[in-house]
Amino acid sequence: MARVLTVTLNPALDLTVRLPSLRLGEVNRSDSLQAHAAGKGLNVAQVLADLGHQLTVTGFLGEGNPQAFEQLFAARGFADEFVRVAGDTRSNLKLAEADGRVTDINGPGLAVSEAQRDELLARLERLVPDHDLVVVAGSLPRGIEVQWFVELLQRLKRLGARVALDTSGAALREGLAATPWLIKPNEEELGEARGVALDDSSAIAAEARRLQAEGIAHVVVSQGSHGVSWFSPSAALHANPPRVRVVSTVGAGDSLLAGMLHGLLEGWPAERTLTHATAIAAQAVGQVGFGITDTAQLAELEAAIRLQPLSQ
Repeated sequence: MARVLTVTLNPALDLTVRLPSLRLGEVNRSDSLQAHAAGKGLNVAQVLADLGHQLTVTGFLGEGNPQAFEQLFAARGFADEFVRVAGDTRSNLKLAEADGRVTDINGPGLAVSEAQRDELLARLERLVPDHDLVVVAGSLPRGIEVQWFVELLQRLKRLGARVALDTSGAALREGLAATPWLIKPNEEELGEARGVALDDSSAIAAEARRLQAEGIAHVVVSQGSHGVSWFSPSAALHANPPRVRVVSTVGAGDSLLAGMLHGLLEGWPAERTLTHATAIAAQAVGQVGFGITDTAQLAELEAAIRLQPLSQ
């Protein structure tokens, strides 16, 4: 199995509140409250660990409340290379209703200093040569400018890393210029970053071709309940997911990314890679938390997925 380094610049303690329905301006009573050490890179890392890969995790972590994260690292066997920052890692509140709708209230993130940015870059210089892939995922905390983020991506490439990028907004828009090896936006995020309307499959395919011409090998576009489209150097495929009972959509995209990376790292055929990844994402929406929880169910989900070729 592969050695994978994940970079999570803005991790979070996810507090997921499950309730029948959210009534604004009223007292709401929850069915449950669960806390998870999270952040997009860490979510990807948990699924990759379940798939057998060795994980090193880095980024910025608050000194004030590291316990849940350190417990996760120990339980999962992650090598902890996070730079500690004064203050608390942010908390994100997820209000998950019975019909699958999730309302996110995300905290602002840590304030990162120049010295801490330099410390992360030094760690990456040391770590990258020993890893097969680097995943950079999630939003930017305070103190991280978009230009510094682009320079980070460029430095990873100079170190010889294959970079998988999953972010949004200005970080995605400017990060595309660093031509990562793989990107995984959803259709709204990609449309916003490129300044185009991606309102049908032909528009998505055209934009993916432009990105590939600019040097991005793999363009994975998640489309929620409508599935996922993957444009690789050798194939263009769309996967239609099976119908599942939605508990929470939190982490579904991260699970999809992990599944895609697993298939690519293992050298699987495109069809097997996309089917497996889509099944992992489908399983993720039926649970709270991250990881592959039921391999028998995963196999059933895979059998229900349908692929179709896309024009390139």
